[in-house]
Parts: sequence; structure tokens; C-alpha cells
Amino acid sequence: MNLKQLALASVFALAAATTSANAACEIGARVSIIGNEFPAIQTVGAGAAECKGAEVKKNLTADHKNIQVPGMQGNPAEYTSAIIANSTIVALMNEDLIRPLDGLVAKYGKDLQPSQLIKIDGKVMAVAFMANAQHLMYRKDVLADLGLEVPKTYEDMLAAAKVIREKGVMKNPIGGAYAAGWNLAQEFNNMFLGYGGSHFKKGSAEPNVNTEAGVKALTMMKALTEYMNPDYLTHDSNATNAEYRAGNVALLNMWGSRAATQTTTDGVTDAVKKGHAIAGPMTVGGGSIPASTLWWDGWTIAKNISDAEAESTFIAMMNGIRPELMNDTEVAKQAVWLIKGYEPSETATGVFDAAKAGTVSYPMVPYMGLMHTALGGELADFLQGKESAEQTLKDVEAAYTAAAKEKGFLN
Repeated sequence: MNLKQLALASVFALAAATTSANAACEIGARVSIIGNEFPAIQTVGAGAAECKGAEVKKNLTADHKNIQVPGMQGNPAEYTSAIIANSTIVALMNEDLIRPLDGLVAKYGKDLQPSQLIKIDGKVMAVAFMANAQHLMYRKDVLADLGLEVPKTYEDMLAAAKVIREKGVMKNPIGGAYAAGWNLAQEFNNMFLGYGGSHFKKGSAEPNVNTEAGVKALTMMKALTEYMNPDYLTHDSNATNAEYRAGNVALLNMWGSRAATQTTTDGVTDAVKKGHAIAGPMTVGGGSIPASTLWWDGWTIAKNISDAEAESTFIAMMNGIRPELMNDTEVAKQAVWLIKGYEPSETATGVFDAAKAGTVSYPMVPYMGLMHTALGGELADFLQGKESAEQTLKDVEAAYTAAAKEKGFLN
């Protein structure tokens, strides 16, 4: 399967002027949406739900990755649309659960830009609405008070954390979404790529993580955890942000999609509000490529639904990403939108810096999901001191190989 990656020049280009207001959204069949829960996606879901004429249901949850495939396998599918990223679309494609959108794009997609059309084997299989990347967020006041520079590398982050702890400012100054499972695997992916690693042997589905780059990535991750909350293996993005907002963390690697609301939700201390700042992703090990990955988020339409449901879903989702949304200053701040009319805000700085620095895209190959799952299931053993880095990576490759053979990617 030849999966097309978005060209950075088009993904991050400024959009054209906003078009005139759309007519009221009318649909004639049910719409049911599954997706993540962060603010930009909530905005898209709310826009879809504005449509009249039929019921629009939303299930926006952090557990969406575990629900999407089973929720679209039925006939008819429970969900008519899955909001996905360049990692999660692969699982839906592997199971043949989503339909080509070319006809619907031609009929209802006049406001879409070329960079939004995600083509796989020449067919439009998803509509992207935002770009994303993990990058540095930090307390500029804490660093300034201690005479510390903004970290540009993970080595800088460790050095700064040591000073912050030794000076008694914070006990655990580093935050990270290290929750065992998907989040922990993604942090490894970032670090591994930053060290120049490649998940698979060239031109094949053979695993390639039990390498020097893999060992270095785990070693750096372990060093970072020494400055994290001891419960880091339970901290997803929500829990990590809560630590930051409470004033317990000064340095964290966090998703750009959360930047706009990092200091605007309830419970954020005044010190955090005044001291919050954003920078691009860090490098590691002397590498020139950031230890991060570029992403896009978009939506698909289920295969196992009626054409009427597919058409209504497309119309509703288009309403959720209509250009007029960019006239709302607060909505425009929520993401690096790919929507026509978007003009970057200060909160988009980290994602744009990631793009300019040559951050690589998350690997879009059919078997990457199996590797991600294997990493998420095995890496905690090393961080907890139960195994060596080499043994843990050997276990990762064994778990991946078994799954890849079962799926037919390996003999």
C-alpha cells in the first residue's frame, strides 16, 4: 500500500481568504462520530452536530483508538465517521473499513484545499483539518530566575531539571506523557527517530528497533523519568498537563494541539499563566532532526453504511471544518488548522518550528500500528528496572514479529 504523506510546503502554507458563509447544514440520514477529545476535535464535532434533519451522535474520548476498528466492523457500522491521524488511519485501511471520498469531495468539497486530501493508492481516503507535533512547553519565569537557557536538546532539558531540583524550586520538574501503552510508545518513537533510528529494515516489514539507536532512546527516556512524577507510567497527556497547570512541572514535551488551552482551563495558577512559553521540538544525541514526529488529523467515512448515511456524514463533517470557523479567534487558536482562511497564532509556534526544522512524519506503513502496540506493551519493563534495554527491545521485536506474521506482513 503506497501511503501518501503530506508535503510540508503545502500543509503549512497560509490559506486563502475565507469564503462567504455557508447555508444552514441539512442532512437526511444518521451521523455517528468517534474521535479523540482535545479542543480542536471537539470544535469539529460540535460543528457537525449543528446540522439539522437527522440525528448526529458523537463519542469523543481518549479511548478512541481502541473503539474505532470494532465500532466500524459491523454492517451497518456503529460509527459513520472516525476522526483519525496519520497513525490510526492505517488500522482502518488494513481492515477495509473506510470508503473512498472522491465522489463526495467533487460534490461537496469546494472549500477543501489540496493539502487536505489524503490520497492512498490514488484515492481520497480522508480529509485532513489540522497539523500537529509534540514540542517543548516550559516555564520561562523559572528558567529566567535560575539563569537557565531554553533547552534546545534533551541533554539541555536534563541539565536544567537538575538545577531546578537542586535549587529546591520543583522536585519533579519534567513532565511527559509516559503512560504505559500508546503514549509511552510514542515517546519512544520520537526519541528513536531523533537518534536516527528506523523502525524497519529498509524495504521490508522486518523489525529494526533492537539497535544502538533503540538502546540510546531508552536510556535517555530513563534519565528523564528520574525527574518526573514517580507515577509517570500512569500519566497520559491529560495528567501531564494537569501537573504543569498546577505548577509542579517546568519542562514538558507536549502536543501542539493542546497549546491553546494549556493555560486557559480552570485551575491554572497565576504563576503558570504568566510564565508559560512555547518552543520548538528538541534534538537529542547531537542529531540535527528533532526528536519528534509530524502528524495530521482528519476524518474518514465508514464503508459499511448506506450511501445516504455516507453523504450526510460528509456534509456534517464539512460543516465541522467550514472556513467561517476561522473568523472565531478562540477557535483559530486551538490548532494549526489546514482549513481555508487560517492564519497562524502564537500557539502554533511549536508546530511550525517542528516543520521548519525537518521533523519527520510518523511512519505511515501498514505494519507501524503493530510496532506501536508492541512498544507500548514492553517498554515499561526497562523503565521499571526489570530488564535491560537490549532485552526489552528483543521482546518488542518478538511481539511485533508474532503479530506481523499473523497479519501476513512477515512469513
